[in-house]
Amino acid sequence: MLFSFLRRLPLLGFLLAATFAFAASGGDDEAETSLNRGHGPRWLNKLITESAVLRQHFVGVSITDVATGEKLYELNTDRYFVPASNMKLFSFYAGLHLLGDSLPSLRYVVRHDSLLFWGTGDPTLLHGDVPSRRAFDFLQSRPEKLFYLPIACVDAFGPGWGWDDFNYYYSPERGPFPIYGHTVRFYGGPGKRPRVGPRFFNAAVSAAPAGVTSSDHVRRAMLENQFTYFPATRNWVDETPFRTSPALLRQLLQDTLRRPVGVLPWRLPRPQDSVRTLAGLPVDSLYRRMLQVSDNFLAEQLLLMCSSKLGPDSLDTGQVIRLMRRQYLADLPDAPHWVDGSGLSRFNLVTPRTMVALLLKLHQEVPEPRLLSVLAAGGGHGTLKRVYRDKTATWFWGKTGTLTNNHNLCGYLRTRKGHLLAVSFMNNNHVVTTTEVRNEMERILGQVRERL
Repeated sequence: MLFSFLRRLPLLGFLLAATFAFAASGGDDEAETSLNRGHGPRWLNKLITESAVLRQHFVGVSITDVATGEKLYELNTDRYFVPASNMKLFSFYAGLHLLGDSLPSLRYVVRHDSLLFWGTGDPTLLHGDVPSRRAFDFLQSRPEKLFYLPIACVDAFGPGWGWDDFNYYYSPERGPFPIYGHTVRFYGGPGKRPRVGPRFFNAAVSAAPAGVTSSDHVRRAMLENQFTYFPATRNWVDETPFRTSPALLRQLLQDTLRRPVGVLPWRLPRPQDSVRTLAGLPVDSLYRRMLQVSDNFLAEQLLLMCSSKLGPDSLDTGQVIRLMRRQYLADLPDAPHWVDGSGLSRFNLVTPRTMVALLLKLHQEVPEPRLLSVLAAGGGHGTLKRVYRDKTATWFWGKTGTLTNNHNLCGYLRTRKGHLLAVSFMNNNHVVTTTEVRNEMERILGQVRERL
C-alpha cells in the first residue's frame, strides 16, 4: 500500500505544479474571458450584470479616460454588435479626412455654348432641413445651355436595408445629384387635402378611399411615385421618399430652374477639359444635422461626396470604406464590418472597444469645442434632448444608434470630478422596450458620472 502511494507521488507533484503555475500566471483563459464578465469597479459591474432590464440581451460596455487612455470598465468589449447609427461617426471621420472645409456642390465643364454638369452626392440642393441654393443659383444664372450627365453611382438602397422602409422619411434613395432631399413633404390636417412640396408632385397625390385608414399619414406605391393620404384628426407634417431617376431629376430641375435641361450619357471629361468644382455649404452644417438628429440620408450622401474626391468616374461608398480602413483606421482594436454610411444595415458590425478607440481618435484630431458642438447633447438638442439632463450643466455628448431590438450609445461623459470619459454602451437583441433600455442606461451612466 505504501508502495502504491509513493508510486502516485510524481503524478501528484505534476498536478500540483501545474495548478500553481496556472494560478501564478492568472491563466490565459482568465485573461481572455475577464472582459466578458466585466472588468472594472465592482459596483459598476453589479449595476450592469445584475440589471433586470439588461439581463436577457447582449450588452457590451467600454469606458476609457480620454486624457490618460486608462480603461475604466470593460464588458464584452471584444464582441461584435450591430451598431445602427453609431456608424455615422465613421462617416463623420471619413468626411474629416477627405472633404476639407466645404461640401463639393457639383462638378462641371464648359464646352462652347454648353455647360455639362454632374453630381458629387451633395444632398443640400433645396433640402428641407439643410437647404442650399448655391447649385440652384449657379445653374439658373449660367448663360450656357445646361446638360446633366448621370455619373455612375451605388444602388439606391444599401446592402442589408429593410425593404419595407421605402415609405419612411429615414430611408430616402441614395443618388449622385439629390434634390429636395429625395423626399416629398406633406402638410395636412383634419378634413383637408395636404399641401405638397415640391408642388411638382401635386398631381400624384390622392385621398384614400372612404373608410380606409392607416397608421401612416401618407403611403407611396412601392414602385412608382403615387401617394395616398389618409384621414387625420389633427394637423400633421410628414415626409415620404420619392423614386429617383435621371428623367425625373431633369423634370424637377426644369420645373424649379424654369429653363431647359438636357440629359447626356456619362462620359469621362476629356484631357483638355477644365473640370471645376462648385463649393457648397461649410461641412459642419451637414455634420451637425447628420449627427444630432441622426439623419440617414445625409450620412449616405456624405460617403458619396467623399468618393467624389477619390476618382472621376463613379460614386462608390465601398471605395471610401476600403480606403478609410486601410489608411486611417488600421490601428483600431477590431476591424469594423462597415457597409454603409448611415448604419441602416444590419450587416454593419463593430465592437465596443473599437467605438471607444474611434472616439479617442476624434478627440485627438478635432478641437474639443468643435467636436462636442456637432454631437447630440444630453438635455440640450438632438436625439439626447430628453435624456441625460441636468439643469446646471451638460454632461453627455454623443451619438445614439437604434434599430428594432437594438439600442446603442457612444460619446463623451463629463464626470462630477471633471474627467472626460469615452463611452460605448451597446445593447443588441433586447425584447423589452427601447425606452426601458434607454432609461436603464441613463441610470447607470448617471452613477458613472457621480462615482468615477
